Amino acid sequence: MEYILPLQKLIEQFCRLSGVGQKTAVRYAFSVLDMSEEEAKAFADAIVSAKRDIVKCEICGNLSDKPVCSICSDERRDRSVVCVVEDAKTVMALERVKEYNGTYHVLGGAISPMDGVGPDELRIGELLDRIRKGGIREVILATNPNIEGETTAMYLSKLLSPLGVRVTRLAYGVPVGADLEYADEVTLLRALDGRRDI
Repeated sequence: MEYILPLQKLIEQFCRLSGVGQKTAVRYAFSVLDMSEEEAKAFADAIVSAKRDIVKCEICGNLSDKPVCSICSDERRDRSVVCVVEDAKTVMALERVKEYNGTYHVLGGAISPMDGVGPDELRIGELLDRIRKGGIREVILATNPNIEGETTAMYLSKLLSPLGVRVTRLAYGVPVGADLEYADEVTLLRALDGRRDI
């Protein structure tokens, strides 16, 4: 269906968002049209402000509204443990657990030759610099449990092992509430490898 040009432009912009298909974009566009002019302006201002005011932390690469993020500037955090993640969304997910008290290092993605992302496109050099400065005893590799994440973890493991730090990987396995009979072989293997005493 053809929409009038201003509406079509709005739909096209929503389609550019990750995970938003045509139907969702149309719904979002009509939601904007249902807003008052003040609400639409506040919505637009929030987008522009987020793009302008959010920066990457100078230390870890996490999202911040200051040069150094709240985690890196928190004196209560254990600076000897660094959890390496692909993106800031993972930092937020891990922070919701409220059990991890170390710091983070955001790579900005994962190694993916198919997508043209090699080690040089990630913040690996910055991680090595942090470790060489001293004071870090453990690096937790918390990349995603997919081909790109596993490739990145293996690459980092080989780079970090000679630096005298303990390199660990998050355990992956069967999610709570799942039936073992429906788990795939890789998930079951991870669950067995990550088993611990109780």
